[in-house]
Amino acid sequence: MKSHLFTPIKIGGLELSNRIIIPPMCQYSATDGIANGWHTIHYGALSQSGAGLLIFEACAVSPEARISYADLGLWSDETEAALKNLVNTLKTWSTIPLSLQLAHAGRKAATLKPWEGAGTSKAHKWQIFAPSAIAYSDKYQTPAALTHEGIKKVKEDFKQAAKRARRINFDSIETHMAHGYLLHQFLSPISNKRDDEYGGSLENRMRLPLEIFKIVAEEFGGATGVRISGSDLVRGGWDIDEVVRLVKELQKLGCAYAHISSGGLSPDQSIAVGAGYQLEFAAKVKRETGIPTIAVGLITEPETAEAAIASNQADMVAIGRGALYDPRWGWHAAAKLGQTLAPSPQYLRCQPNTLKELFKK
Repeated sequence: MKSHLFTPIKIGGLELSNRIIIPPMCQYSATDGIANGWHTIHYGALSQSGAGLLIFEACAVSPEARISYADLGLWSDETEAALKNLVNTLKTWSTIPLSLQLAHAGRKAATLKPWEGAGTSKAHKWQIFAPSAIAYSDKYQTPAALTHEGIKKVKEDFKQAAKRARRINFDSIETHMAHGYLLHQFLSPISNKRDDEYGGSLENRMRLPLEIFKIVAEEFGGATGVRISGSDLVRGGWDIDEVVRLVKELQKLGCAYAHISSGGLSPDQSIAVGAGYQLEFAAKVKRETGIPTIAVGLITEPETAEAAIASNQADMVAIGRGALYDPRWGWHAAAKLGQTLAPSPQYLRCQPNTLKELFKK
């Protein structure tokens, strides 16, 4: 019997062989934004995971847009060439579609790597920007409020990065509006205290994210989606009803899908963590807008992923840390759910004797 998880789906004209998505997961391992051997090893493994789509980690659109000094970037000929070499290598040996997430960290830029601690890095620090001059917490430096000239630069940086992504030949692109980074900072009334056309009302707070999405979609030209936090998980913050209104506006601009998580904007967030704890956000967006959705959040078992799609809570399921722990997650999901998949031919001989129908050529 065909499973829902292994049913093909189209997003913005891009056909995926199944509904398993590898979401962006920062590696904090680049040098001056340039991809290196670690990225080849990392994405090479995930390209053989059996997933339907592999989305590269948050890629900064400018040096100041990086979360940490070791973030991947796409702002120069050098960063473009390195990513192009990586994409060419992956496409030579794998048929998995490749996507790139474009991002700007805003007030959460210039931080330590996660395994070094939390907060602003003293050794690698630069001027950071946000909608308003409000620090994320007392461990982070206070950003400068973006001027109108600064906003123009941010829009141009996203435009040029999208143009480079098109030249690199990514199959899809994702604009990052979640996890407390710059575009999410504009959306949330907690971090956006502006009194101009980019602050105050929901219409104004959505203005820059919508302007940037439109620029990215027009410049890239292919399947373009978004990552959105379904809620700040803080009283008085960005909430799921506002997300629905944002997605309806994004749909008018041709948004191919909405990738729904939550939180990241405030250290005061309250999260009830558990298996599939963010599914309700994806389900509401799907139900009220009809846009293809990607659900994410401690979905680690194939049966949970299958149930999320079968129950119409989401169209696709993102397997993040689970795929880092088990880079063949898609294979093992297919085995559990009685499905067939097509690995690279070099791996055909590893089909277990007890699973004669797992692989097809």
